[in-house]
Amino acid sequence: MRGQLIEVPSGTGDEPDLGHHGDAEATPGLVDLAVNVRRDAMPDWLADPLTASLAELAAYPDPRPARAAVAARHGRPPEEVLLTAGAAEGFVLLARALAGVRHPVVVHPQFTEPEAALRAAGHAVDRLVLDPADGFRLDPARVPADADLVMIGNPTNPTSVLHPAADLAALARPGRVLVVDEAFADTTLAPGVDGEPESLAGRRDLPGLVVVRSLTKTWGLAGLRIGYLLGEAALLERLAAVQPLWAVSTPALAAATAIATPTAVAAERAIAARLAADRDHLVARLSALPGVRVAGRPASAFVLVHLAGADRVRELLRERGWAVRRGDTFPGLGPDWLRIAVRDPATTDAFTEVLAEILEA
Repeated sequence: MRGQLIEVPSGTGDEPDLGHHGDAEATPGLVDLAVNVRRDAMPDWLADPLTASLAELAAYPDPRPARAAVAARHGRPPEEVLLTAGAAEGFVLLARALAGVRHPVVVHPQFTEPEAALRAAGHAVDRLVLDPADGFRLDPARVPADADLVMIGNPTNPTSVLHPAADLAALARPGRVLVVDEAFADTTLAPGVDGEPESLAGRRDLPGLVVVRSLTKTWGLAGLRIGYLLGEAALLERLAAVQPLWAVSTPALAAATAIATPTAVAAERAIAARLAADRDHLVARLSALPGVRVAGRPASAFVLVHLAGADRVRELLRERGWAVRRGDTFPGLGPDWLRIAVRDPATTDAFTEVLAEILEA
């Protein structure tokens, strides 16, 4: 089986906590492997325009230059870009603007904000829960034909699975809005591919497609809140109609403009290559530990592992100074799952040594 459709009853007390995120795990004093935000020094080409934008705060934000820059990066006209206060705002706009959808389906395990936003807006949500025995891979045929809103991450948080673009494109059809969360697309790499493998960000031929992008992960801008949506102009106009005025700040717009440049795109590709090597090192170290199983073929800035008693192991790790992300708040997982952020080899070695000691005790 490559996915099970589950109707989510309302008012149940044993539901996963969709509002729990990795920042709740990364308390001060712990080595943070729970949050998937890169923390390297900001390059001058990003820091300088951010600093310069502080002199312009007396004026209301003007999104047009940033919108044009993002559109040019993805080969789209500006009207097919909507800038948002992080990817999370995009999910809220979708949930509010698409009030008339009848059968929304969220593919899990994935980032919980899309479903949380839908439920907060009053939608009844069905979950398509992917099978860990199959590496959490998607079978497009298992998405109900009558689903008029489908949400999926690619690469998916927390599984780190990168779905083939063709499988996602097969879900697009007239009368359906297909939302693909590409918050971590810039972390992916594939041999022989110059850009982001399996991304749909440049596809303008798929009806109802909305691609959600985040600029906060790779560039360490979680506190700035900047992201954007890509899609058909008419659909984005509906979303913009429910967005607050001046939702994206002047510094965030400066960041969006800088990160859309060829310099930034080249830097992202170099970062993705280093990340791939660091991820391979983490996977190798984890796979050597007894009882630890790395899920699927990780493709992003984090890996998902299955470990019996992982909930207790997580607490023991915290006592030893390490924060990892619990898995039981993701629909489709449970207390025996952990998400671990990819870090440099020295940090990985220190972490896996502590984990090995805990497992041997």
